[in-house]
Amino acid sequence: MQGKVKSGIGDLARWMIKLRDLYASKLGREMYPGSLNIELDDPLDFPQDDIRIEPGEGANTVGVSITGCVINGHRAFALRTDNNECGTGDHPKTILEVISEVRLRDYLDLKDGDTVEIDLNYTSEAGLIICSENNQPAGR
Repeated sequence: MQGKVKSGIGDLARWMIKLRDLYASKLGREMYPGSLNIELDDPLDFPQDDIRIEPGEGANTVGVSITGCVINGHRAFALRTDNNECGTGDHPKTILEVISEVRLRDYLDLKDGDTVEIDLNYTSEAGLIICSENNQPAGR
């Protein structure tokens, strides 16, 4: 799928610094503190059955689903918070956050508005997050 690079609010960088060891243990390596936001044409339902960071793990306060991806030929990870998946977070479901060991804007020479190609490494809808009637992650 394709999307366009878009500036974010910068909040994930703060959490990735605070939770550096947790992200490294889940992903097998340290990540650059921050994400590259990609705006998709259509909303994307995100799987929760790949890699999970649950609320209460470490100092984490919100559930996060992470899946492997390839962006412009570079292996990375896409993530989404449960709140964003349920429509109560900072981003709509048309925004995909991508993290890597490097600052992707610099490594891939990207600026706002650039089109990128992104492939997610999941193939089923079996692990989609189910939201409750009040748009909160169900069972969380």
